[in-house]
Amino acid sequence: MEKIPMTRAGHSALEAELKQLKSVERPAIIKAIAEAREHGDLSENAEYHSAREKQSFIEGRIKELEGIISLSEVIDPKALSGAIKFGATVTLVDEDTDEEKTWQIVGEHEASIEKGLLNIKSPIARALIGKEEGDSVEVRTPGGEKSYEIVKIAYI
Repeated sequence: MEKIPMTRAGHSALEAELKQLKSVERPAIIKAIAEAREHGDLSENAEYHSAREKQSFIEGRIKELEGIISLSEVIDPKALSGAIKFGATVTLVDEDTDEEKTWQIVGEHEASIEKGLLNIKSPIARALIGKEEGDSVEVRTPGGEKSYEIVKIAYI
């Protein structure tokens, strides 16, 4: 199996979600199922069917998280330097609009554009890997061709 790269923060967030599911969500849904069973005929019991569906989702997510965590390889960006690689925080300037953006390149399970966390498998991240400050990169995005200049690379 291939290792899944992620930052310490991403790994911690997945572990926290797993702990929440196992220690809070799972016991709560078991209790809800038990209460729904007490209401009688299960074939016409909407509460029971809803609780069972939620239990199925929770158990699936627990299995998924356990699999991801078991294959994860935590990479500390602070120990890295040089050209852009996993964990780099990169400041770019859009060459068409002069808009400045800052992203950290992270694993796919912790990526969030809203939080400035860019999936390493995204077109922009793939174009940036191996580049240096001052380089210009062309990125083919779903919205068309984009040109960026790399202003700053940091490993925080």
